Parts: sequence; C-alpha cells; structure tokens
Amino acid sequence: MSIPHIITIDGPAASGKSTLGSRLAQALGYLYFDTGVMYRAVTWVALERQIDIVDEAAIARLAEQLTIDVREPSHPDGRACDVLADGQDISWEIRRPEVDANVSPVSAYAGVRASLTAQQRRIGLRGKVVMVGRDIGTVVLPEADLKIFLVASAQERARLRYTELLSRGEAADYEQILQVILRRDQIDSTREVAPLRAAADAMVLDSDALDADQVLQKVQALVNRMREADE
Repeated sequence: MSIPHIITIDGPAASGKSTLGSRLAQALGYLYFDTGVMYRAVTWVALERQIDIVDEAAIARLAEQLTIDVREPSHPDGRACDVLADGQDISWEIRRPEVDANVSPVSAYAGVRASLTAQQRRIGLRGKVVMVGRDIGTVVLPEADLKIFLVASAQERARLRYTELLSRGEAADYEQILQVILRRDQIDSTREVAPLRAAADAMVLDSDALDADQVLQKVQALVNRMREADE
C-alpha cells in the first residue's frame, strides 16, 4: 500500500462529501476539487440563458463550448473555491435551489459528462488531489490510491442542507429540500451513464451517527495507515 496521492470521495447529494474533501485537502496540502461545481456551472448557465434543461442536445453543446475554471478561493466569504464560467464568477450562484433542482438531469447527459470528465481526469492525474463527485472512483479516476464512498440518510442530508441555507441567511423549506434530494438520488442511481455506486475497492463510510470532525478523523487515520505501510 502506498501514500495516497490521488484521493476520491463519492456519494449521494448533500452527504458531506464537500466538507470532508475540503478539510482533508487542507490537512494534506492537496488540491481540493469538487467536480460537482462543473455540472452546477453548466446548469446555472443553461438556466440563465433560458436553455431548456430537458433539451439534451442543447445542454451538451453548452457543456462543450463553456469554459469552466476552478481556482483557489479569492474571497474570505466561506466559499471552498472560485468557480468561473466564461470568466464570470458564479461561485455562489451555483448553490441556488433552482440549480439543486435541475443539476441531476444535466449531469446524467452523456455529452455533458464526456465534455467534463476529460478535464477532471487531467487535473486528477497531476496528483496531490482530493477529488469529490459521484463517479470519480468508478469512472474519472479508477486508479486512485484511496477511494471513499460517503453515505448518509436522505433525512440527515436534507437537515444539513436546510441548516446550511439558514446559516447563510437564505430562505429554506426542509420538506422541499428533502424531496429534491430524494429525486436526485433516484436520478443519480438509475441513470444509464455512470450511475452512482461505490467502487469495488472503496471504503464505504456512513456519516449518519458522526459529526464532520469524526468523519475527517476516520479518513485521516486511514491515510496515516497507508503512509506508515509505505515507509
């Protein structure tokens, strides 16, 4: 077993992947790359340009033409990274509820995934990266040194998203959030292209009874064991 230069974290919507990935990357001095921001960026731009979300061909063309950049955070406003679409900073816009409600069908389109997967893979293969998404360990970086699959109940994930929105001063409806999450789970797990599933060699971690610190500690312990085995 070797030092994990490439770490992937997959799991369903709002399971805590982003929190874990960001904190783990910071602890290791690695690049934090939440691939979901790319699909959210395509979704936001499509909505802004009034492109019909159900028009798969039009959304795929948009994903192919759109220049998406992900950088280290430039503002101390709580963002995990800067997300730019054709030069426009949309770091917070992509977290809007309307994006939540439409991102799953966009991310299921084969043309969209093909356009974005190649870029994700090039970044990941540079190493020293914690990459977060839904198919990173199975499709984007199947050769990753360490694969985590983070799960939590839909109710717990809805509660966390509800609390997050309230903490930012935004209006939030728990039941509406729960229904969106359940719908996203159904779409993500049944889509024909790269369905949501744990890689055969992934560590499955249930975070329902754990807080963010405990989840991080468990993964850090695993990383440390891999490092010790390599020495």
